[in-house]
Amino acid sequence: MKMIKRVAAILLIVLLVGLYILTLISGILATPQTGNLFRACIYCTVTVPCFLYGLELIYRLLHKNRDIDEKGEKENDKSNK
Repeated sequence: MKMIKRVAAILLIVLLVGLYILTLISGILATPQTGNLFRACIYCTVTVPCFLYGLELIYRLLHKNRDIDEKGEKENDKSNK
């Protein structure tokens, strides 16, 4: 699970950095689509992390008992050795 979280965090960082760069470029360029692109980048910069945080919360709630059972089994294995 830790590896999945680490990969997801790295992907999110790359996505956000790309959005920041795209926002900067769209702010510098002067084309008719610049305003819409800039607004879309700002929107995604806020909503993507919030959405992923919500998914993580839901995952934790749905798998709460399973995680507790796995921790309990690991602690029992250590105490038996």
